[in-house]
This record gives sequence, structure tokens and C-alpha cells, in this order.
Amino acid sequence: MWCFCPGHLLGRPRYLEVPAVLLSVLSAAGTDPDDKSTSKPPTFEDAQESATNAASWVEQNWSTWLGIGLRIVLIVAIAIVLRVIVRRAITKLIDRMNRTAQAVDGTALGGLLVNVERRRQRSHAIGSVLRSVASFLILGTAALMILGTFEINLAPLLASAGVAGVAIGFGARNLVTDFLSGVFMILEDQYGVGDSIDAGVASGEVIEVGLRVTKLRGDNGEIWYVRNGEVKRIGNLSQGWSTAGVDVTVRPDEDLDKVKETLTSVGETMAKDEPWNERLWGPIEILGLDSVLLDSMVVRVSAKTMPGKSLGVERELRWRIKHAFDEAGIRIVGGLPLPTEEAPTDPTAGMSAPSAYASATSPQSLASAPIPPPNLAK
Repeated sequence: MWCFCPGHLLGRPRYLEVPAVLLSVLSAAGTDPDDKSTSKPPTFEDAQESATNAASWVEQNWSTWLGIGLRIVLIVAIAIVLRVIVRRAITKLIDRMNRTAQAVDGTALGGLLVNVERRRQRSHAIGSVLRSVASFLILGTAALMILGTFEINLAPLLASAGVAGVAIGFGARNLVTDFLSGVFMILEDQYGVGDSIDAGVASGEVIEVGLRVTKLRGDNGEIWYVRNGEVKRIGNLSQGWSTAGVDVTVRPDEDLDKVKETLTSVGETMAKDEPWNERLWGPIEILGLDSVLLDSMVVRVSAKTMPGKSLGVERELRWRIKHAFDEAGIRIVGGLPLPTEEAPTDPTAGMSAPSAYASATSPQSLASAPIPPPNLAK
């Protein structure tokens, strides 16, 4: 906006630029510089008076705005520093958990604990949740404090946020259920990567654990995506320790003392060999006869193993028992049948019983003979 000054400088008219703040002051005073319908145009004295008023207003309120600005800067700085400190503390805690898991991996104690990959994913998920919650709380509180600095009434805002939260909770209740179930599942360490679980809706080996979905690898190689909120019960087959059980079926006429001695020798030899000495957490026990039938006897063999290694121990134990039984001459059910003496065959066994119809002169044959046709020639 330009205004004309009556004075001239070097023969040309002199123009002064009026700032925007002066225009607002002039508008507030009832003088509109752009209104051409007014009879009296604004003069330089009016502009000077408006500038004086604006300067006095700024002089009166600059301390208030400066205090508000400094308060906002202080709140933002404290929030950023606190957020950085909390996130670093959470990251150091997660790194310490991972280092502890790596220190015990590959040892006998590591079997009791979770493996490195499982601990890494579990700690990563927990760290992500904690960092997100901390950032939300710190930044949300800082935003509310900044709005309060401007003397804004926060009651309607908080009420609206509460109503919106309830609406979102009802609309996305399945998502919230999955998320909360995943959080508690990770915190309670119900299962992890590498565990074999039975989740009811699907079963298999856990290959990935998330806050919303758990991925399982089935027995046939398929991948199951199971929502955490749908899991009502979990059967973990890999925590603590496992049990390897083998049923040895032999013929009923075998010597039980010889069978027991052979199985004991197999168990002692296997417990000393690598890597079975680490996978076996207890001696191989012969529990005794599980069943006695007319054509077989079942001897039960059991051993406590490292979690998730029971199937491999069972296969190796069957392999060794079969070789030991072959060397000891112990026959298991399913071998070659015993030779039996063949009874002489009766040549008349395939013949049918004599019949009354076999004789042409028997009363039965005569009664069943066809009636001859009458002689028409006579």
C-alpha cells in the first residue's frame, strides 16, 4: 500500500510504504485506506499515529508473547531430551538381553533358555512396543501442555478424543484384541521362534512372532498366519524338556533278560557318543513291558531330551536297537515267519458230496424227467 506525501523530493512525488500492522490498526480505528468512497484520504499524520499505536501495543504485550514462546521452547526441548533418554535406555536394555542370550547359546544351559533368534525377535518386539508407548506419552503430554500455554480449554478436546477412542475401539476391536494378545504373549514368553506349538487353529514350527500375527511352518511346508486374538490355548512342545519314547515289539518267546541287557547296552553307548550326549538330559530307561499279547510283547524305552530334539533321539534309538537286536539274534515282530510242516492233502477234499440226482434210475431223477410229447400219428 502506498500513500502520497505532499512534499516533493527532486521534483518527483514521494511515496511511503505502510506496513500491514498499520493497516490493521487503521482498520480498527475506522479508517480504511482502500476505501475510495471516503471524502478525506489518509494523511501521513494518520499513518504516524497508527504506527505509534502499534508500537505501544507491541511494547505492552511483548513480554507476554516472549514468555509464551520461551515456555513453548522449554516444553519442546524437555520433551525431546526426555524422549531420547528413554529410547536409549530401552535400547540398552534390549541389547543387554540379546548379549545374555548369545552368551548361553550352544551350551547345555542354552537348551533351558530360548535360542538367539527367538530372544532377538522377542526383545525387538518388546523394545518396539516400549519405545512407541514412551514416545506417545511424552509427545502427547507435551502437546497438551503447549495448548494449555495458549490458555485453550482442553476439556472439549479431551472429551472428543475420548469419544473418538471409544468409537475406534468398537470399530477395530479385533485389531485391538490381536494387538493386546500379542503384547501379553510376548511379555509372558508363551512361545517364540523355533518352538513347535499347537495353537488349536493350526500347528507347526514358529518362524515369526508379531504383535498381531504369528507365522507357523506346517508339517508339509505350508505357512499358517494365525491372528493372536484367535488363539485360545497354546500347547508348546519345545519349552523345558522333551521326552523320547520308543516301543520295542518282540516275539513272546524271546528271553526278556536278554532283551533288557541289549537295550541297556544300546542306551549306555548312545549316551557317550556325540552329539547325543548333549541332547540326552538323562539316562535311557527301560520302563518294562507295556503290553503282553499272544503273538507279541511290547517293551517301553524312554529318555529325557533337549527341547525339540525328541524326534531325532527316537530315530537314532530305533536305528541302534535294530542293529543290536540283529547282532544278538533277537527277532522282532514282523520278521520272517517260522517254517511249519505241511499236512498231506486229501484228494477228495475238492469233491462235492454225492447227490441223489447223480443216478438216472433214482426216484428223484425219474420224477424230474420231462414228460414226453403225445404221439399224434395214431
